[in-house]
Amino acid sequence: MGKLIVSEFVTLDGVFEDPGGSEGTPHGGWQPPLMGDDEGTYKLEELRQADALLLGRVTYDGFAAAWPAMEGGGEFGELMNGLPKHVATLTLSEFAWQNSQALDSDLFSAVSKLKQTYQKDLLVAGSGSLVRALLAENLVDELRLMTYPVVLGRGRRLFDGAVHKELQHVATRTFTSGTVLLTYSQTASEAL
Repeated sequence: MGKLIVSEFVTLDGVFEDPGGSEGTPHGGWQPPLMGDDEGTYKLEELRQADALLLGRVTYDGFAAAWPAMEGGGEFGELMNGLPKHVATLTLSEFAWQNSQALDSDLFSAVSKLKQTYQKDLLVAGSGSLVRALLAENLVDELRLMTYPVVLGRGRRLFDGAVHKELQHVATRTFTSGTVLLTYSQTASEAL
């Protein structure tokens, strides 16, 4: 049985919006200048441990516009393009990005089935509304927050509107850039 892993880039003040700058927000693009080589190595290994991606529709749209046309993506790009992609959407029915399909509308049932289908990780990136829903349904096995040493003071925050959750600290890792990876799991009483 696979694990559902939520992996996010966030600022110290909890902003996860537009880390790469592709959305064109005034505060976007904060993550690439702060990312070191060891973080890139970690993200590649994280992707190697995944059997599939689970994405919200907005994140899917951004990734689908970028990854198929990205030159020089190497193994990371090959994995992003090659992995199955399950999209939580009620509005899309056709998908241009290879290996993409809509998730059934019953989130709990659909994700539970995916976790049974895959042996390795089911990886979620971005997708704030989806992440909040997954946490509310107790479907997240691990929450990984790559916390960058920057405060933006504005932008969408990952947990705005989330239900109250107590998480259990699993690990902390500090990268050479000063970015800190915080890993959490749901408390035993909330796990499936």
